[in-house]
Amino acid sequence: MNELRGTGILLATNLRRDKILLPVCVATFALAAAGSAAATAGVYPDLSSRVQGAELVNATPALVAMYGRIYDPTSAGEVAMFKLIAMGTAMVGLFAALVVIRHTRADEELGRTELLSGGSVGRFASLAAALIVSVIGVVAIGMFTAIGLAANGLPTGGSIAFGLSWTVAGLALAGVGAAAAQLTASARAARGLAVCALAVAFLLRAVGDTARATDPGLATWLSPIGWAQQIRPYAGDRWLLALAPLVFGAATVGLALLLSRRRDLGAGLLPQRPGVAHASPLLNGSLGLAWRQQRAAFLGWLVAFVILSVAVGQILSRVGDMLGSPSARRLVIAMGGMDELTGAFLAVELSFIAVFASAYGISSLLRLAGEESSMRADLALSAAVGRVRWAGAHVVLAVLGTGVLMLACGLGLGLMQAAQSGSASSLGDDVMAALVRLPAVWVLIAITMALYGVARKAAPIAWAVLVAMFLASEIGPLFDLPEWVRDLSPFTHIPPLPGGEITGGPIIALVAVAAGLMAVGLLALRRRDIAVG
Repeated sequence: MNELRGTGILLATNLRRDKILLPVCVATFALAAAGSAAATAGVYPDLSSRVQGAELVNATPALVAMYGRIYDPTSAGEVAMFKLIAMGTAMVGLFAALVVIRHTRADEELGRTELLSGGSVGRFASLAAALIVSVIGVVAIGMFTAIGLAANGLPTGGSIAFGLSWTVAGLALAGVGAAAAQLTASARAARGLAVCALAVAFLLRAVGDTARATDPGLATWLSPIGWAQQIRPYAGDRWLLALAPLVFGAATVGLALLLSRRRDLGAGLLPQRPGVAHASPLLNGSLGLAWRQQRAAFLGWLVAFVILSVAVGQILSRVGDMLGSPSARRLVIAMGGMDELTGAFLAVELSFIAVFASAYGISSLLRLAGEESSMRADLALSAAVGRVRWAGAHVVLAVLGTGVLMLACGLGLGLMQAAQSGSASSLGDDVMAALVRLPAVWVLIAITMALYGVARKAAPIAWAVLVAMFLASEIGPLFDLPEWVRDLSPFTHIPPLPGGEITGGPIIALVAVAAGLMAVGLLALRRRDIAVG
C-alpha cells in the first residue's frame, strides 16, 4: 500500500484545481441531454410520426454511422435521444481521458510530479488520484443526466440506463487515458493517442452499425462505445452489457499500472523521434513558430470539419421527410431558422458548428497559457520579441484558423447539396451562411484573449463562457429564457442564413466588440508579470 501513499492529499489537490472545470463539464453534459429531450418532445407527438422518423434514420447510412441505429421505433425516449447515445458517449469518454492525462502526464511534464515524489507520495498515488477525479466526474455526469431526462418526462428506467451508458463509457476511456499517459513523454502526445483511440472506437462502432440492416455487426462489439450504445436505453435497457466497458476500463487501468513500473519518471515508453538538425527558416518569426506548434491540431480539426460537413450535407436531402410535422418545423425555426425547412435545418446545424469552431479558437489561444505555465514563453520573450507580437501570432492563427474551418464547412455542405441536386446554385449561399457566423466566433476568441491578458489562470474561464453562450443562444429558446439573457450571446445576433437577410449592423458591432476585447487583452498582457510555473 506504500505505492498509494498520499493519494488522498493529491485527490484533494486535484479536486481543488478542478473546482470550476468539473461542475461546468457536468452541467454542460446534463443540460445538453435535458435540452435535447425537451426540444424533441413535440417533434414526434404520436406513434406514427415516431415510426416514420425512425425508419428514415435507419434508412440513411450517414445518420446511422454518425448517431447509431434506432432499435425501437415506437419508443419516444430512444427517438428523442438517439443523437446523443453514441455521440454523447464519445464526448464523455474524451472528457474522462483528458482529465486523467491532465493530472498525470501533464503534471509530470511540468515537473510537479517529481517535486511531490520527493516527499511521502507513493509511485501510483498520482495515477490513482487522477482516476478517482475522472470517476467522480463521469458518475456525476451520468447521475445528473438521468435525473434531467426523467424530469423531462422520459421513462425512469430508460433514463437511468442512458446515464449508465455514458458513465461506463467514461470509465472505459479513463483507463485508455491512463495507459496513454504512460506511453508518451508529453501531455500533447498522450492526448493525441487518447483521441486516436477514441476515433478508432467510434469508427468501429460506425462500421458495425452500418454493416447490417438490423443487428450490429462484429465491429460494433469491438468498440467500448459500441458496448455502451448496446445497453439500448429506452429500447430494452440491457443492464448486463454495462459490465463490458467496466471490465475493459479495469484492464486498461491494470495495463497503465504495469507500464508505469517499466518507465522512469518523466519519460514515456515510446521512443521520441529526434528533430531535424537545422530549424526551418519559418521558425525565425513568431507567426511561423506559432504555426509549427499548432499545425497538427489545426489539421485534425480541419479533417473533422470536412467530415462533419459531408455528413450534414447527406442529411439535407431527407430533411423534409424527417422533420415534416408542424411541431418539428416550429422547433427548427425557434432555434434560428427561417421559413424554408431545409434552410432552417441547415441554419441550426451551422449554429452548432460555429460553437465547435469557437472551441477550436479557444483551445488554439489557450496555447499561450500553456507556453507560459511551462516557462517556454520566457525563452521566446527573452529574444527580440515583444509580448504583443508573441501573443498576436497566436491570435492571428486562431482567427484565420476558424475562418478556414467555417469556409471548409460551407464548401463541404454546398458541394454535397450540388452532388445530390445536380445544381450548384446553393453553393454560394451555403458558404455565406457559414462565414457570416465568424464574427460571433471571433468574439469568443477575443474574450479568451482578454481573460488571458488579465491573468494566466483566468484563461480557462473561456470554456465556461462558451458553455454559457451556447446555452443562452441555442437552448435558451427551448426553455423560454428572457430575451436579455439570449442577447448576451454573440450567436444570437447572427443573421439566420440561409434563408434570411444579411444586416450589417450586428455583424459590424460584433467585429468591433471582438477587436476591442483583443486590444484589451494585449494591452493587459503588456502590463502584467509573466508567471513562473
